[in-house]
Amino acid sequence: MEYRSQTYTINNQEIHTVETGKPNRQVALMIHGWSSSWYALSPLMGLLSQRFRCVAVDLPGYGKSPPFPQRTTIPNYAEILTDLVEEISDGPVVLVGHSMGGMTSLSMALLYPAVVERMVLISPTISGRLSTRINISIAPITLMERFGLGSLIVSSIERLVVGVTDHLMRPISFAERTGITEDDYHQLRADARRPGQGRVRAECYFAMRENNLSGKIGAIETPTLILWGAEDNTVPLRDAGIVADEWPQADLRIIPKAGHWAHFETPDTVRQRVAAFLGLPLLSDQLFTPVADEELARVQEVARFLANSDLGQELDHNHRIRLAAQLRQRVYEPYTSIVSAKDEGNEMYLVQDGTVEVWSDPDNPGELPMQPQRAAILKPGQIVGE
Repeated sequence: MEYRSQTYTINNQEIHTVETGKPNRQVALMIHGWSSSWYALSPLMGLLSQRFRCVAVDLPGYGKSPPFPQRTTIPNYAEILTDLVEEISDGPVVLVGHSMGGMTSLSMALLYPAVVERMVLISPTISGRLSTRINISIAPITLMERFGLGSLIVSSIERLVVGVTDHLMRPISFAERTGITEDDYHQLRADARRPGQGRVRAECYFAMRENNLSGKIGAIETPTLILWGAEDNTVPLRDAGIVADEWPQADLRIIPKAGHWAHFETPDTVRQRVAAFLGLPLLSDQLFTPVADEELARVQEVARFLANSDLGQELDHNHRIRLAAQLRQRVYEPYTSIVSAKDEGNEMYLVQDGTVEVWSDPDNPGELPMQPQRAAILKPGQIVGE
C-alpha cells in the first residue's frame, strides 16, 4: 500500500496528512486522539482505501503539524477540519475518529452536519472525563507539561524512566489479552512521547473536559457505528452508557478482548464491523479486490433514490444510508442483457436506449403455450427499487 505525505495550509495553519487510495474518490477523514498521530488509524487504511480516499491527519500540535498559536480546544479542531474538508472534497465525507478524534468527529457532526455523511468512531470521548487510572497516574504529569519548565522536567525524567511510564500505560491502554504487536505498541508509545508536544497534550486534556457532549449527542442524525473495547481503561464504558441512553440511533458494539485500541488489538473483528457498515469487501492477505470505479455508487444519490422506492419508504434516513452503502452500481449499454442466461426467474429485462422493458410470464403458468407479456417500460427516474 502506497502512502502519500501532504501538507495543507488552512487559515494560515499547516496540517500534515498521510493519504492513500485513489484521489478522485470520496474522502474518509481519519482523526486520531490524544497524544497520538495519523498512525493511530493506520490499521483501517488498507480496508478503507478500497472505496475511499483516506486522509489521515496530524492534528495541530501532534505529529508533523505545528500547534495552534492560540489555546487548543475541540471546537477549534472541528472548525479547522471542516475547512480542510471543504478544501479537499466536493461533498460530505466519512469521518473515522479514535478517542479524542471521536469527540472531534461528533463535534463536527453537531456544528457542521452538512460536511459529514457517516461516522465510524472507536472509543470516542463523550463526557471528556477519562478513567480514574488516567487521572491518578498520568494527569499530574500532564499538568506539569502545561508550563514550559514543567515540560522540560517531564521530558528529562521520562527519558530516564521510559520503562516506568510504559509499565503504567500498558494496562491503561490495552486489554489483558491484547493482540497488539510489539512494533505497533512501540510506535504508539513513541508518538505519545514525541518531544515538544507537552503544551498541546495538557491543553487537550482540559479541552476534552470542557467539551462534555452529554445531553447533546442525541441530536446527531448522521449514521454512526461506534466500537468500544470491553476492557477500555482510558475512556471507560460509562461513556458507552451515555451513548446507549441518549443516542439509540447509533450502532454501538462492544468488542471483547480489546481495550482502548480495539483496531490494533482485535483488527479482524474491527475490520469486519467497519466493512459491513461502510459496504466494503473484506481485506485479507490472500485476496485483495478493490472496488472498481465503475461499480461505485454515490451513497447520497442512492439514498435519495431509495427514499422514493417501495423498499426505502419503510426505512428511516439512517437505514437508507446504510443500505445504500452496500449497493454496487452497474452501467449497461443498450440491447445488453441484465440477467445472466443461467439465472432462474420469470422476468426478462431489455435495456433499450434510455428505457428498460420488463417482460414476465403470465400469472397462469399452467396454460400452454406460454406467451411472455410486457409488464412495464421503465424510464429514468421511474425505477422503484425492486
